[in-house]
Amino acid sequence: MNFTLRQLQLFEAVARNASFTRAAEEMHLTQPAVSTQVKQLEEDVGTPLFEHMGRKIFLTEAGREMYEFSRNIAQKFTDIGMVLDEMKGVKRGMLNISVTSTAKYFAPYLLAAFCRQHTGITVNLDVTNRETLLRQLADNTPDMAIMGKPPDGLDLKADSFMSNPLVVIAPPDHPLVKAGRIALDRLLQERFIVREQGSGTRNAIERFLQHRGLTMTTTMEMSRNEAIKHAVMAGLGLGIVSIHTLEMEFALGRLAVLNVEGFPILKDWYVVHRTGKRFSAAAEAFKAFVLNEGGNLIQIPQPRAAGRSRTKAGRQIARLS
Repeated sequence: MNFTLRQLQLFEAVARNASFTRAAEEMHLTQPAVSTQVKQLEEDVGTPLFEHMGRKIFLTEAGREMYEFSRNIAQKFTDIGMVLDEMKGVKRGMLNISVTSTAKYFAPYLLAAFCRQHTGITVNLDVTNRETLLRQLADNTPDMAIMGKPPDGLDLKADSFMSNPLVVIAPPDHPLVKAGRIALDRLLQERFIVREQGSGTRNAIERFLQHRGLTMTTTMEMSRNEAIKHAVMAGLGLGIVSIHTLEMEFALGRLAVLNVEGFPILKDWYVVHRTGKRFSAAAEAFKAFVLNEGGNLIQIPQPRAAGRSRTKAGRQIARLS
């Protein structure tokens, strides 16, 4: 066989993206150029590496073997780059960060503050759901992730750096907004719009209720916090979301936080990576930055004051800041 490193790199990009088009964009080449190199690689190894079904492509058995091989080669070259960057210090480099969809409300501010201190570092930020993020970590794709606490039993290192209170939200004109302390039994007479099964927020809510032997009436499941907030504003039910998602709605007075027994549900944000992960100088610096400064940089949004004094729910949230 007489294939080249460049052909392996292009093949790995196509296999990882399951797309010649996306691989071409990533590698800054035209799609025909990528297709030609992959076709040449297939001729060199003497067997098809992809099978085409309509507009989709899938790895053959030989393709899966070649993909594992090419990933290992790519990781070796990444390790070489890390070593060289460490010798040069944190002056330049690439930082690959993945965050859950809820963390997108504050992660860019962390990255902006970090990049002001390290102007030569380029950041690749991927916002995705918890399931995909855990799969990325298993594949060792990002340098690290920002998310809620990962499940036990995975080969991951997780360090908390900031609180993540979950609160009950309602439209400002909902009758419970002006109520005093709301008992959970009364709250659960309402209908709820919640995150999808498997999300960190949904898991935390279910643990909270199961511990008390309670269940909620769910009218809708949604995979995006924005959709939940709009559904609550439209009067379709109450929601339970991270307070970090509510800065704009608080500023506009479009949502209120209810004063509910047992709330906020207190979670933490974590910086997560594979156990034994070898960091570049840039990744090492970013992790230290998040753990040392992240909790001080990001302020917990505050509900709009009612009249001259803040609501009791608002005062409880303020104490978490």
